[in-house]
Amino acid sequence: MLNTKPFFKILPAIAALAACPAWADPEMGALGAKTTVTGSASGSTAQGTGQIERCPKPLGTLAVVEDTNTDWYRTLSTDYRLGPTTPVLRLLVQESNCFVVVERGRAMNNMMQERALQESGELRKKSNFGKGQMVAADYTMSPSITFSNQNAGGLGAAIGGRIGGGLFGGLAGSANVKEASTMLTLIENRSGVQISAAEGSASNVDFGAVGSIFGGHGGGSLGGYTNTAEGKVIVAAFTDAYNNLVRATRNYQMQTVEGGLGTGGQLGVQSDEDEPAPRKSKKK
Repeated sequence: MLNTKPFFKILPAIAALAACPAWADPEMGALGAKTTVTGSASGSTAQGTGQIERCPKPLGTLAVVEDTNTDWYRTLSTDYRLGPTTPVLRLLVQESNCFVVVERGRAMNNMMQERALQESGELRKKSNFGKGQMVAADYTMSPSITFSNQNAGGLGAAIGGRIGGGLFGGLAGSANVKEASTMLTLIENRSGVQISAAEGSASNVDFGAVGSIFGGHGGGSLGGYTNTAEGKVIVAAFTDAYNNLVRATRNYQMQTVEGGLGTGGQLGVQSDEDEPAPRKSKKK
């Protein structure tokens, strides 16, 4: 006869876990808020979650560009099966109303395709895809991600020990603390000067392994920024970084260098013409 007593012993532990939803939600930086980038964006009428800093009027136009040759991008796409971060970041920017987003990604190919059709004479005369229609990007925002603490066995072991070991203890021992630290830099395109930079962070205790008890039906999808622990944490970390970037940009004051930027600076370096004075020989 099948012994069902061990299973009933772990039911209170499962119920206790279900009663702690905060463990499964991303905690965003120092703000301690649960967040995900959701909402809609249409010019100044953007609607979001209320977790994103907003501006009364845009500060200029912005292009979002990520370096696809970096280690963090390869980790994002290979290990976590997540796509580019640019859609998330663009929605963040749109919801904040702090910048007007201009396209400089893959859709740029379609924009240029329409212009090529115009030049070939295939488009209607009133299509108005002639020169001088595109808007310049005043600024470029560039993201980066640092992953850490993917297997915090100490926390999992502590949870397992507190609950009482056995089947659930082994499960808790496999729990991971997902953490991500992100950085956003804002560049002024005409000068190439970095206007501001901000870091963000988020953490999440992922108990997705609970689904293995029920035949894997509770694990959810393995991809996406809205239905995976890693994706949600990254979104929360970028939200934290963007909020910090907006706060820093609000307090921005132009840096000035005597003589002008890029004209040599104030830290002198010896040139060929600046010969050192000859050393005097020591008398014996």
